[in-house]
Amino acid sequence: MLLENQVIFLTGGSTGIGLDCAKAYAAEGAKVALVARNGDLSAQAAAELGPDHLGFACDVSKEADVKSAIDRVLAHYGKLTAIHNNAGIATPSKPLHETSEDEWDALFNINLKSVLHTTRHGIQALRETKGCILNTSSLVGVIGQEIHAAYTATKGGMNTLTKSMALDYAKDGIRVNAVCPAGTWTPMLRTWASEQPDPAGISKYLDDIHPLGYCPDGDVIADACVFLISSKARFVTGHIMHVSGGAEIGYRR
Repeated sequence: MLLENQVIFLTGGSTGIGLDCAKAYAAEGAKVALVARNGDLSAQAAAELGPDHLGFACDVSKEADVKSAIDRVLAHYGKLTAIHNNAGIATPSKPLHETSEDEWDALFNINLKSVLHTTRHGIQALRETKGCILNTSSLVGVIGQEIHAAYTATKGGMNTLTKSMALDYAKDGIRVNAVCPAGTWTPMLRTWASEQPDPAGISKYLDDIHPLGYCPDGDVIADACVFLISSKARFVTGHIMHVSGGAEIGYRR
């Protein structure tokens, strides 16, 4: 049990990669507090994991929500050993000049400012346990992506933020890392693919961009996240781990 005695605060944990991570963390012995804007989905996911887990609503773009959520976790478990900043949105799919200020702000508030909130209100608890922080980034934050300018900006920011946080908190024994998926099948991606003019072509494209030959489900990302949070990664910090089937080497067409 790689995560026995761990208490993990997981944002965006009710669906997609977050839910796969929640399942993997619980299977490895962790107690998981998973939050998302949809409190009903969060509660349902936690119930399916078992009685040791919490699930409730939290809008990570709002500092008061995050403070209340972390306070609730500490009151329930008495400690916090890891924060996984997984919540994120990817829309709109636009070049920069077509992106509205409200769309820009929503992306940055959910994808990046949320990390400010969780760190501000969770750092003392992590200092006490010499815990860790894990950020869900994206390979497009490294290589860029057409018609996703604002989204890629948040993920590029996430990568450098991760490195800076790792330096700031190393003296406290707190490790900070990020995981960078490329394409990953989630409900959000499946919905997007089904709405395209050629869904079958989109599926083949998503397979082809990964040199290993297929677009994976979220469990492959969750396995990497288990490692980064566990003591097996005790000397790993400031690392941006690509879990991408080799997509960064060069997209296949």
